[in-house]
Amino acid sequence: MYAVIETGGKQHRVELGEVLKVELLEAETGQEIEFSRVLLVSDENGVRVGTPIVEGARVLGTSLGDGRAPKIIIFKKKRRKQYRRTRGHRQYYTTVRIDKILA
Repeated sequence: MYAVIETGGKQHRVELGEVLKVELLEAETGQEIEFSRVLLVSDENGVRVGTPIVEGARVLGTSLGDGRAPKIIIFKKKRRKQYRRTRGHRQYYTTVRIDKILA
């Protein structure tokens, strides 16, 4: 059984027990998280594709904590113009364990 959910502007294919990193969510460590934007559900009855979401489908998970990804370097340059800029950032994320897929 698996599902495709949308969170943080990205789509994730999730299965039961899977641990994934998603865009930062407002959740404490150990708090239950509900993903209501389920785009596809596959179970013993077959595959159901939403238009755009599957009605009544939910995915429940547990927050395992927050973190920061490795630094991303953004470098801009225009040759022969003495123009160089270096910027960077570290993206925040929340680690989530998938507990239930309710179709």
